[in-house]
Amino acid sequence: MDPSSRPTVVIDNGTGYSKMGFAGNVEPCFNQPTVVALNDSYLNQSRASTKLNMAAQYSAGVMADLDFFIGDEALLRSRASNTYTLSYPINHGQVEDWDAMERYWQHCIFNYLRCDPEDHYFLLTESPLTNPENREYMGEIMFETFNIPGLYIAVNSVLALAAGYTTSKCEMTGVVVDVGEGATRVVPVADGYVIGSCIKSIPIAGQDVTLFIQELMRERGEKMPPEDSFEAARKVKEMYCYTCSDIVKEFNKHDKEPAKFIKQWRGIRLKTGAPYACDIGYERFLGPEVLFSPEIYTSDYITPLPALIDKCIQSAPIDTRRALYKNIVLSGGSTMFKDFHRRLQRDLKKIVDARVQAATAHHGGDIKAKPVEVHVVSHPIQRFAVWFGGSVLASTPEFFEACHTKAEYEEHGASICRVNPVFKGMY
Repeated sequence: MDPSSRPTVVIDNGTGYSKMGFAGNVEPCFNQPTVVALNDSYLNQSRASTKLNMAAQYSAGVMADLDFFIGDEALLRSRASNTYTLSYPINHGQVEDWDAMERYWQHCIFNYLRCDPEDHYFLLTESPLTNPENREYMGEIMFETFNIPGLYIAVNSVLALAAGYTTSKCEMTGVVVDVGEGATRVVPVADGYVIGSCIKSIPIAGQDVTLFIQELMRERGEKMPPEDSFEAARKVKEMYCYTCSDIVKEFNKHDKEPAKFIKQWRGIRLKTGAPYACDIGYERFLGPEVLFSPEIYTSDYITPLPALIDKCIQSAPIDTRRALYKNIVLSGGSTMFKDFHRRLQRDLKKIVDARVQAATAHHGGDIKAKPVEVHVVSHPIQRFAVWFGGSVLASTPEFFEACHTKAEYEEHGASICRVNPVFKGMY
């Protein structure tokens, strides 16, 4: 049976979570943490057996390759036993451990999706600032290890923009604000092509929000088990945090009616099974505030997210700026806070209006600038926006023509993956 007649496998690997499923679906089949648990005992046995015989060394190596877990199961194994060590293959949107990444894909394909990779085309995602060598490694693993018939490596920002359009006409000009677990990037896209020189990124993302919540709860003296504190802070962030319009007014609200705003988190110590509880107060709105007022978290970086978006658009070609302001698309789990898009649109509108007024005043009021429309697009699936965009793209008939095939790989090698069409031959 022709592989193009079967649904394409779409895998979006992020720093915090990986989404996997088949093209044509609205949501991914599985959403798992991007983490691998490796058994240290076999690895140590493999090193110790070098003085013994080759058979024992080979056996230990084989078991080390087989005894590993990914996702939530990996996290549970590492907490329950000291023999497993966690490895995070992706850091700040870039793959750093390719051996762990290969193991992760192996489990995704055979244990979760339960499909034969030789029968399906694959769509994988990458961040806009990925090195061409990384694409080569990705293509080499997919074609050599899994023997797939075809591969397309898509830029996640372009997929998020394709997922964010709200009319029958797909608007492929806009700014993608991708706030993930390990990286925050602002990527301008014009007619489906990434403007590579205008990409901006900040070193503050969802993981920093979690760490800040964890720090606030520790300073207040909440009794959380040290080994579970980060995971508890992450759950608090996902369940109770929201974006406020004015931080001072929000403090006053919490002080006046603490019973209304203070929530309680209940958890269980994994090692002992004993329950524990802790209060959630100011961190409900102070966590997301890190993205709008970074100075409350760190002194190393103090540029707010709205100012970064404005700087990104202002560095783009002048004829694209109005279209970019008009279509700002949110992507990533850390944009799912309540009223996040309203706060972002309000702050960005203030910056733009102040510039327009300054320009009018500079010309003495004789020339009045046309108001700039600022619109932040928010939709229910923005958490899976990149994956959904990939699902839509891989469902089109033209998709299979754009894929790198196994025959091309065998003829030209991994270098066929170096060029990404959305950069117009940037490399």
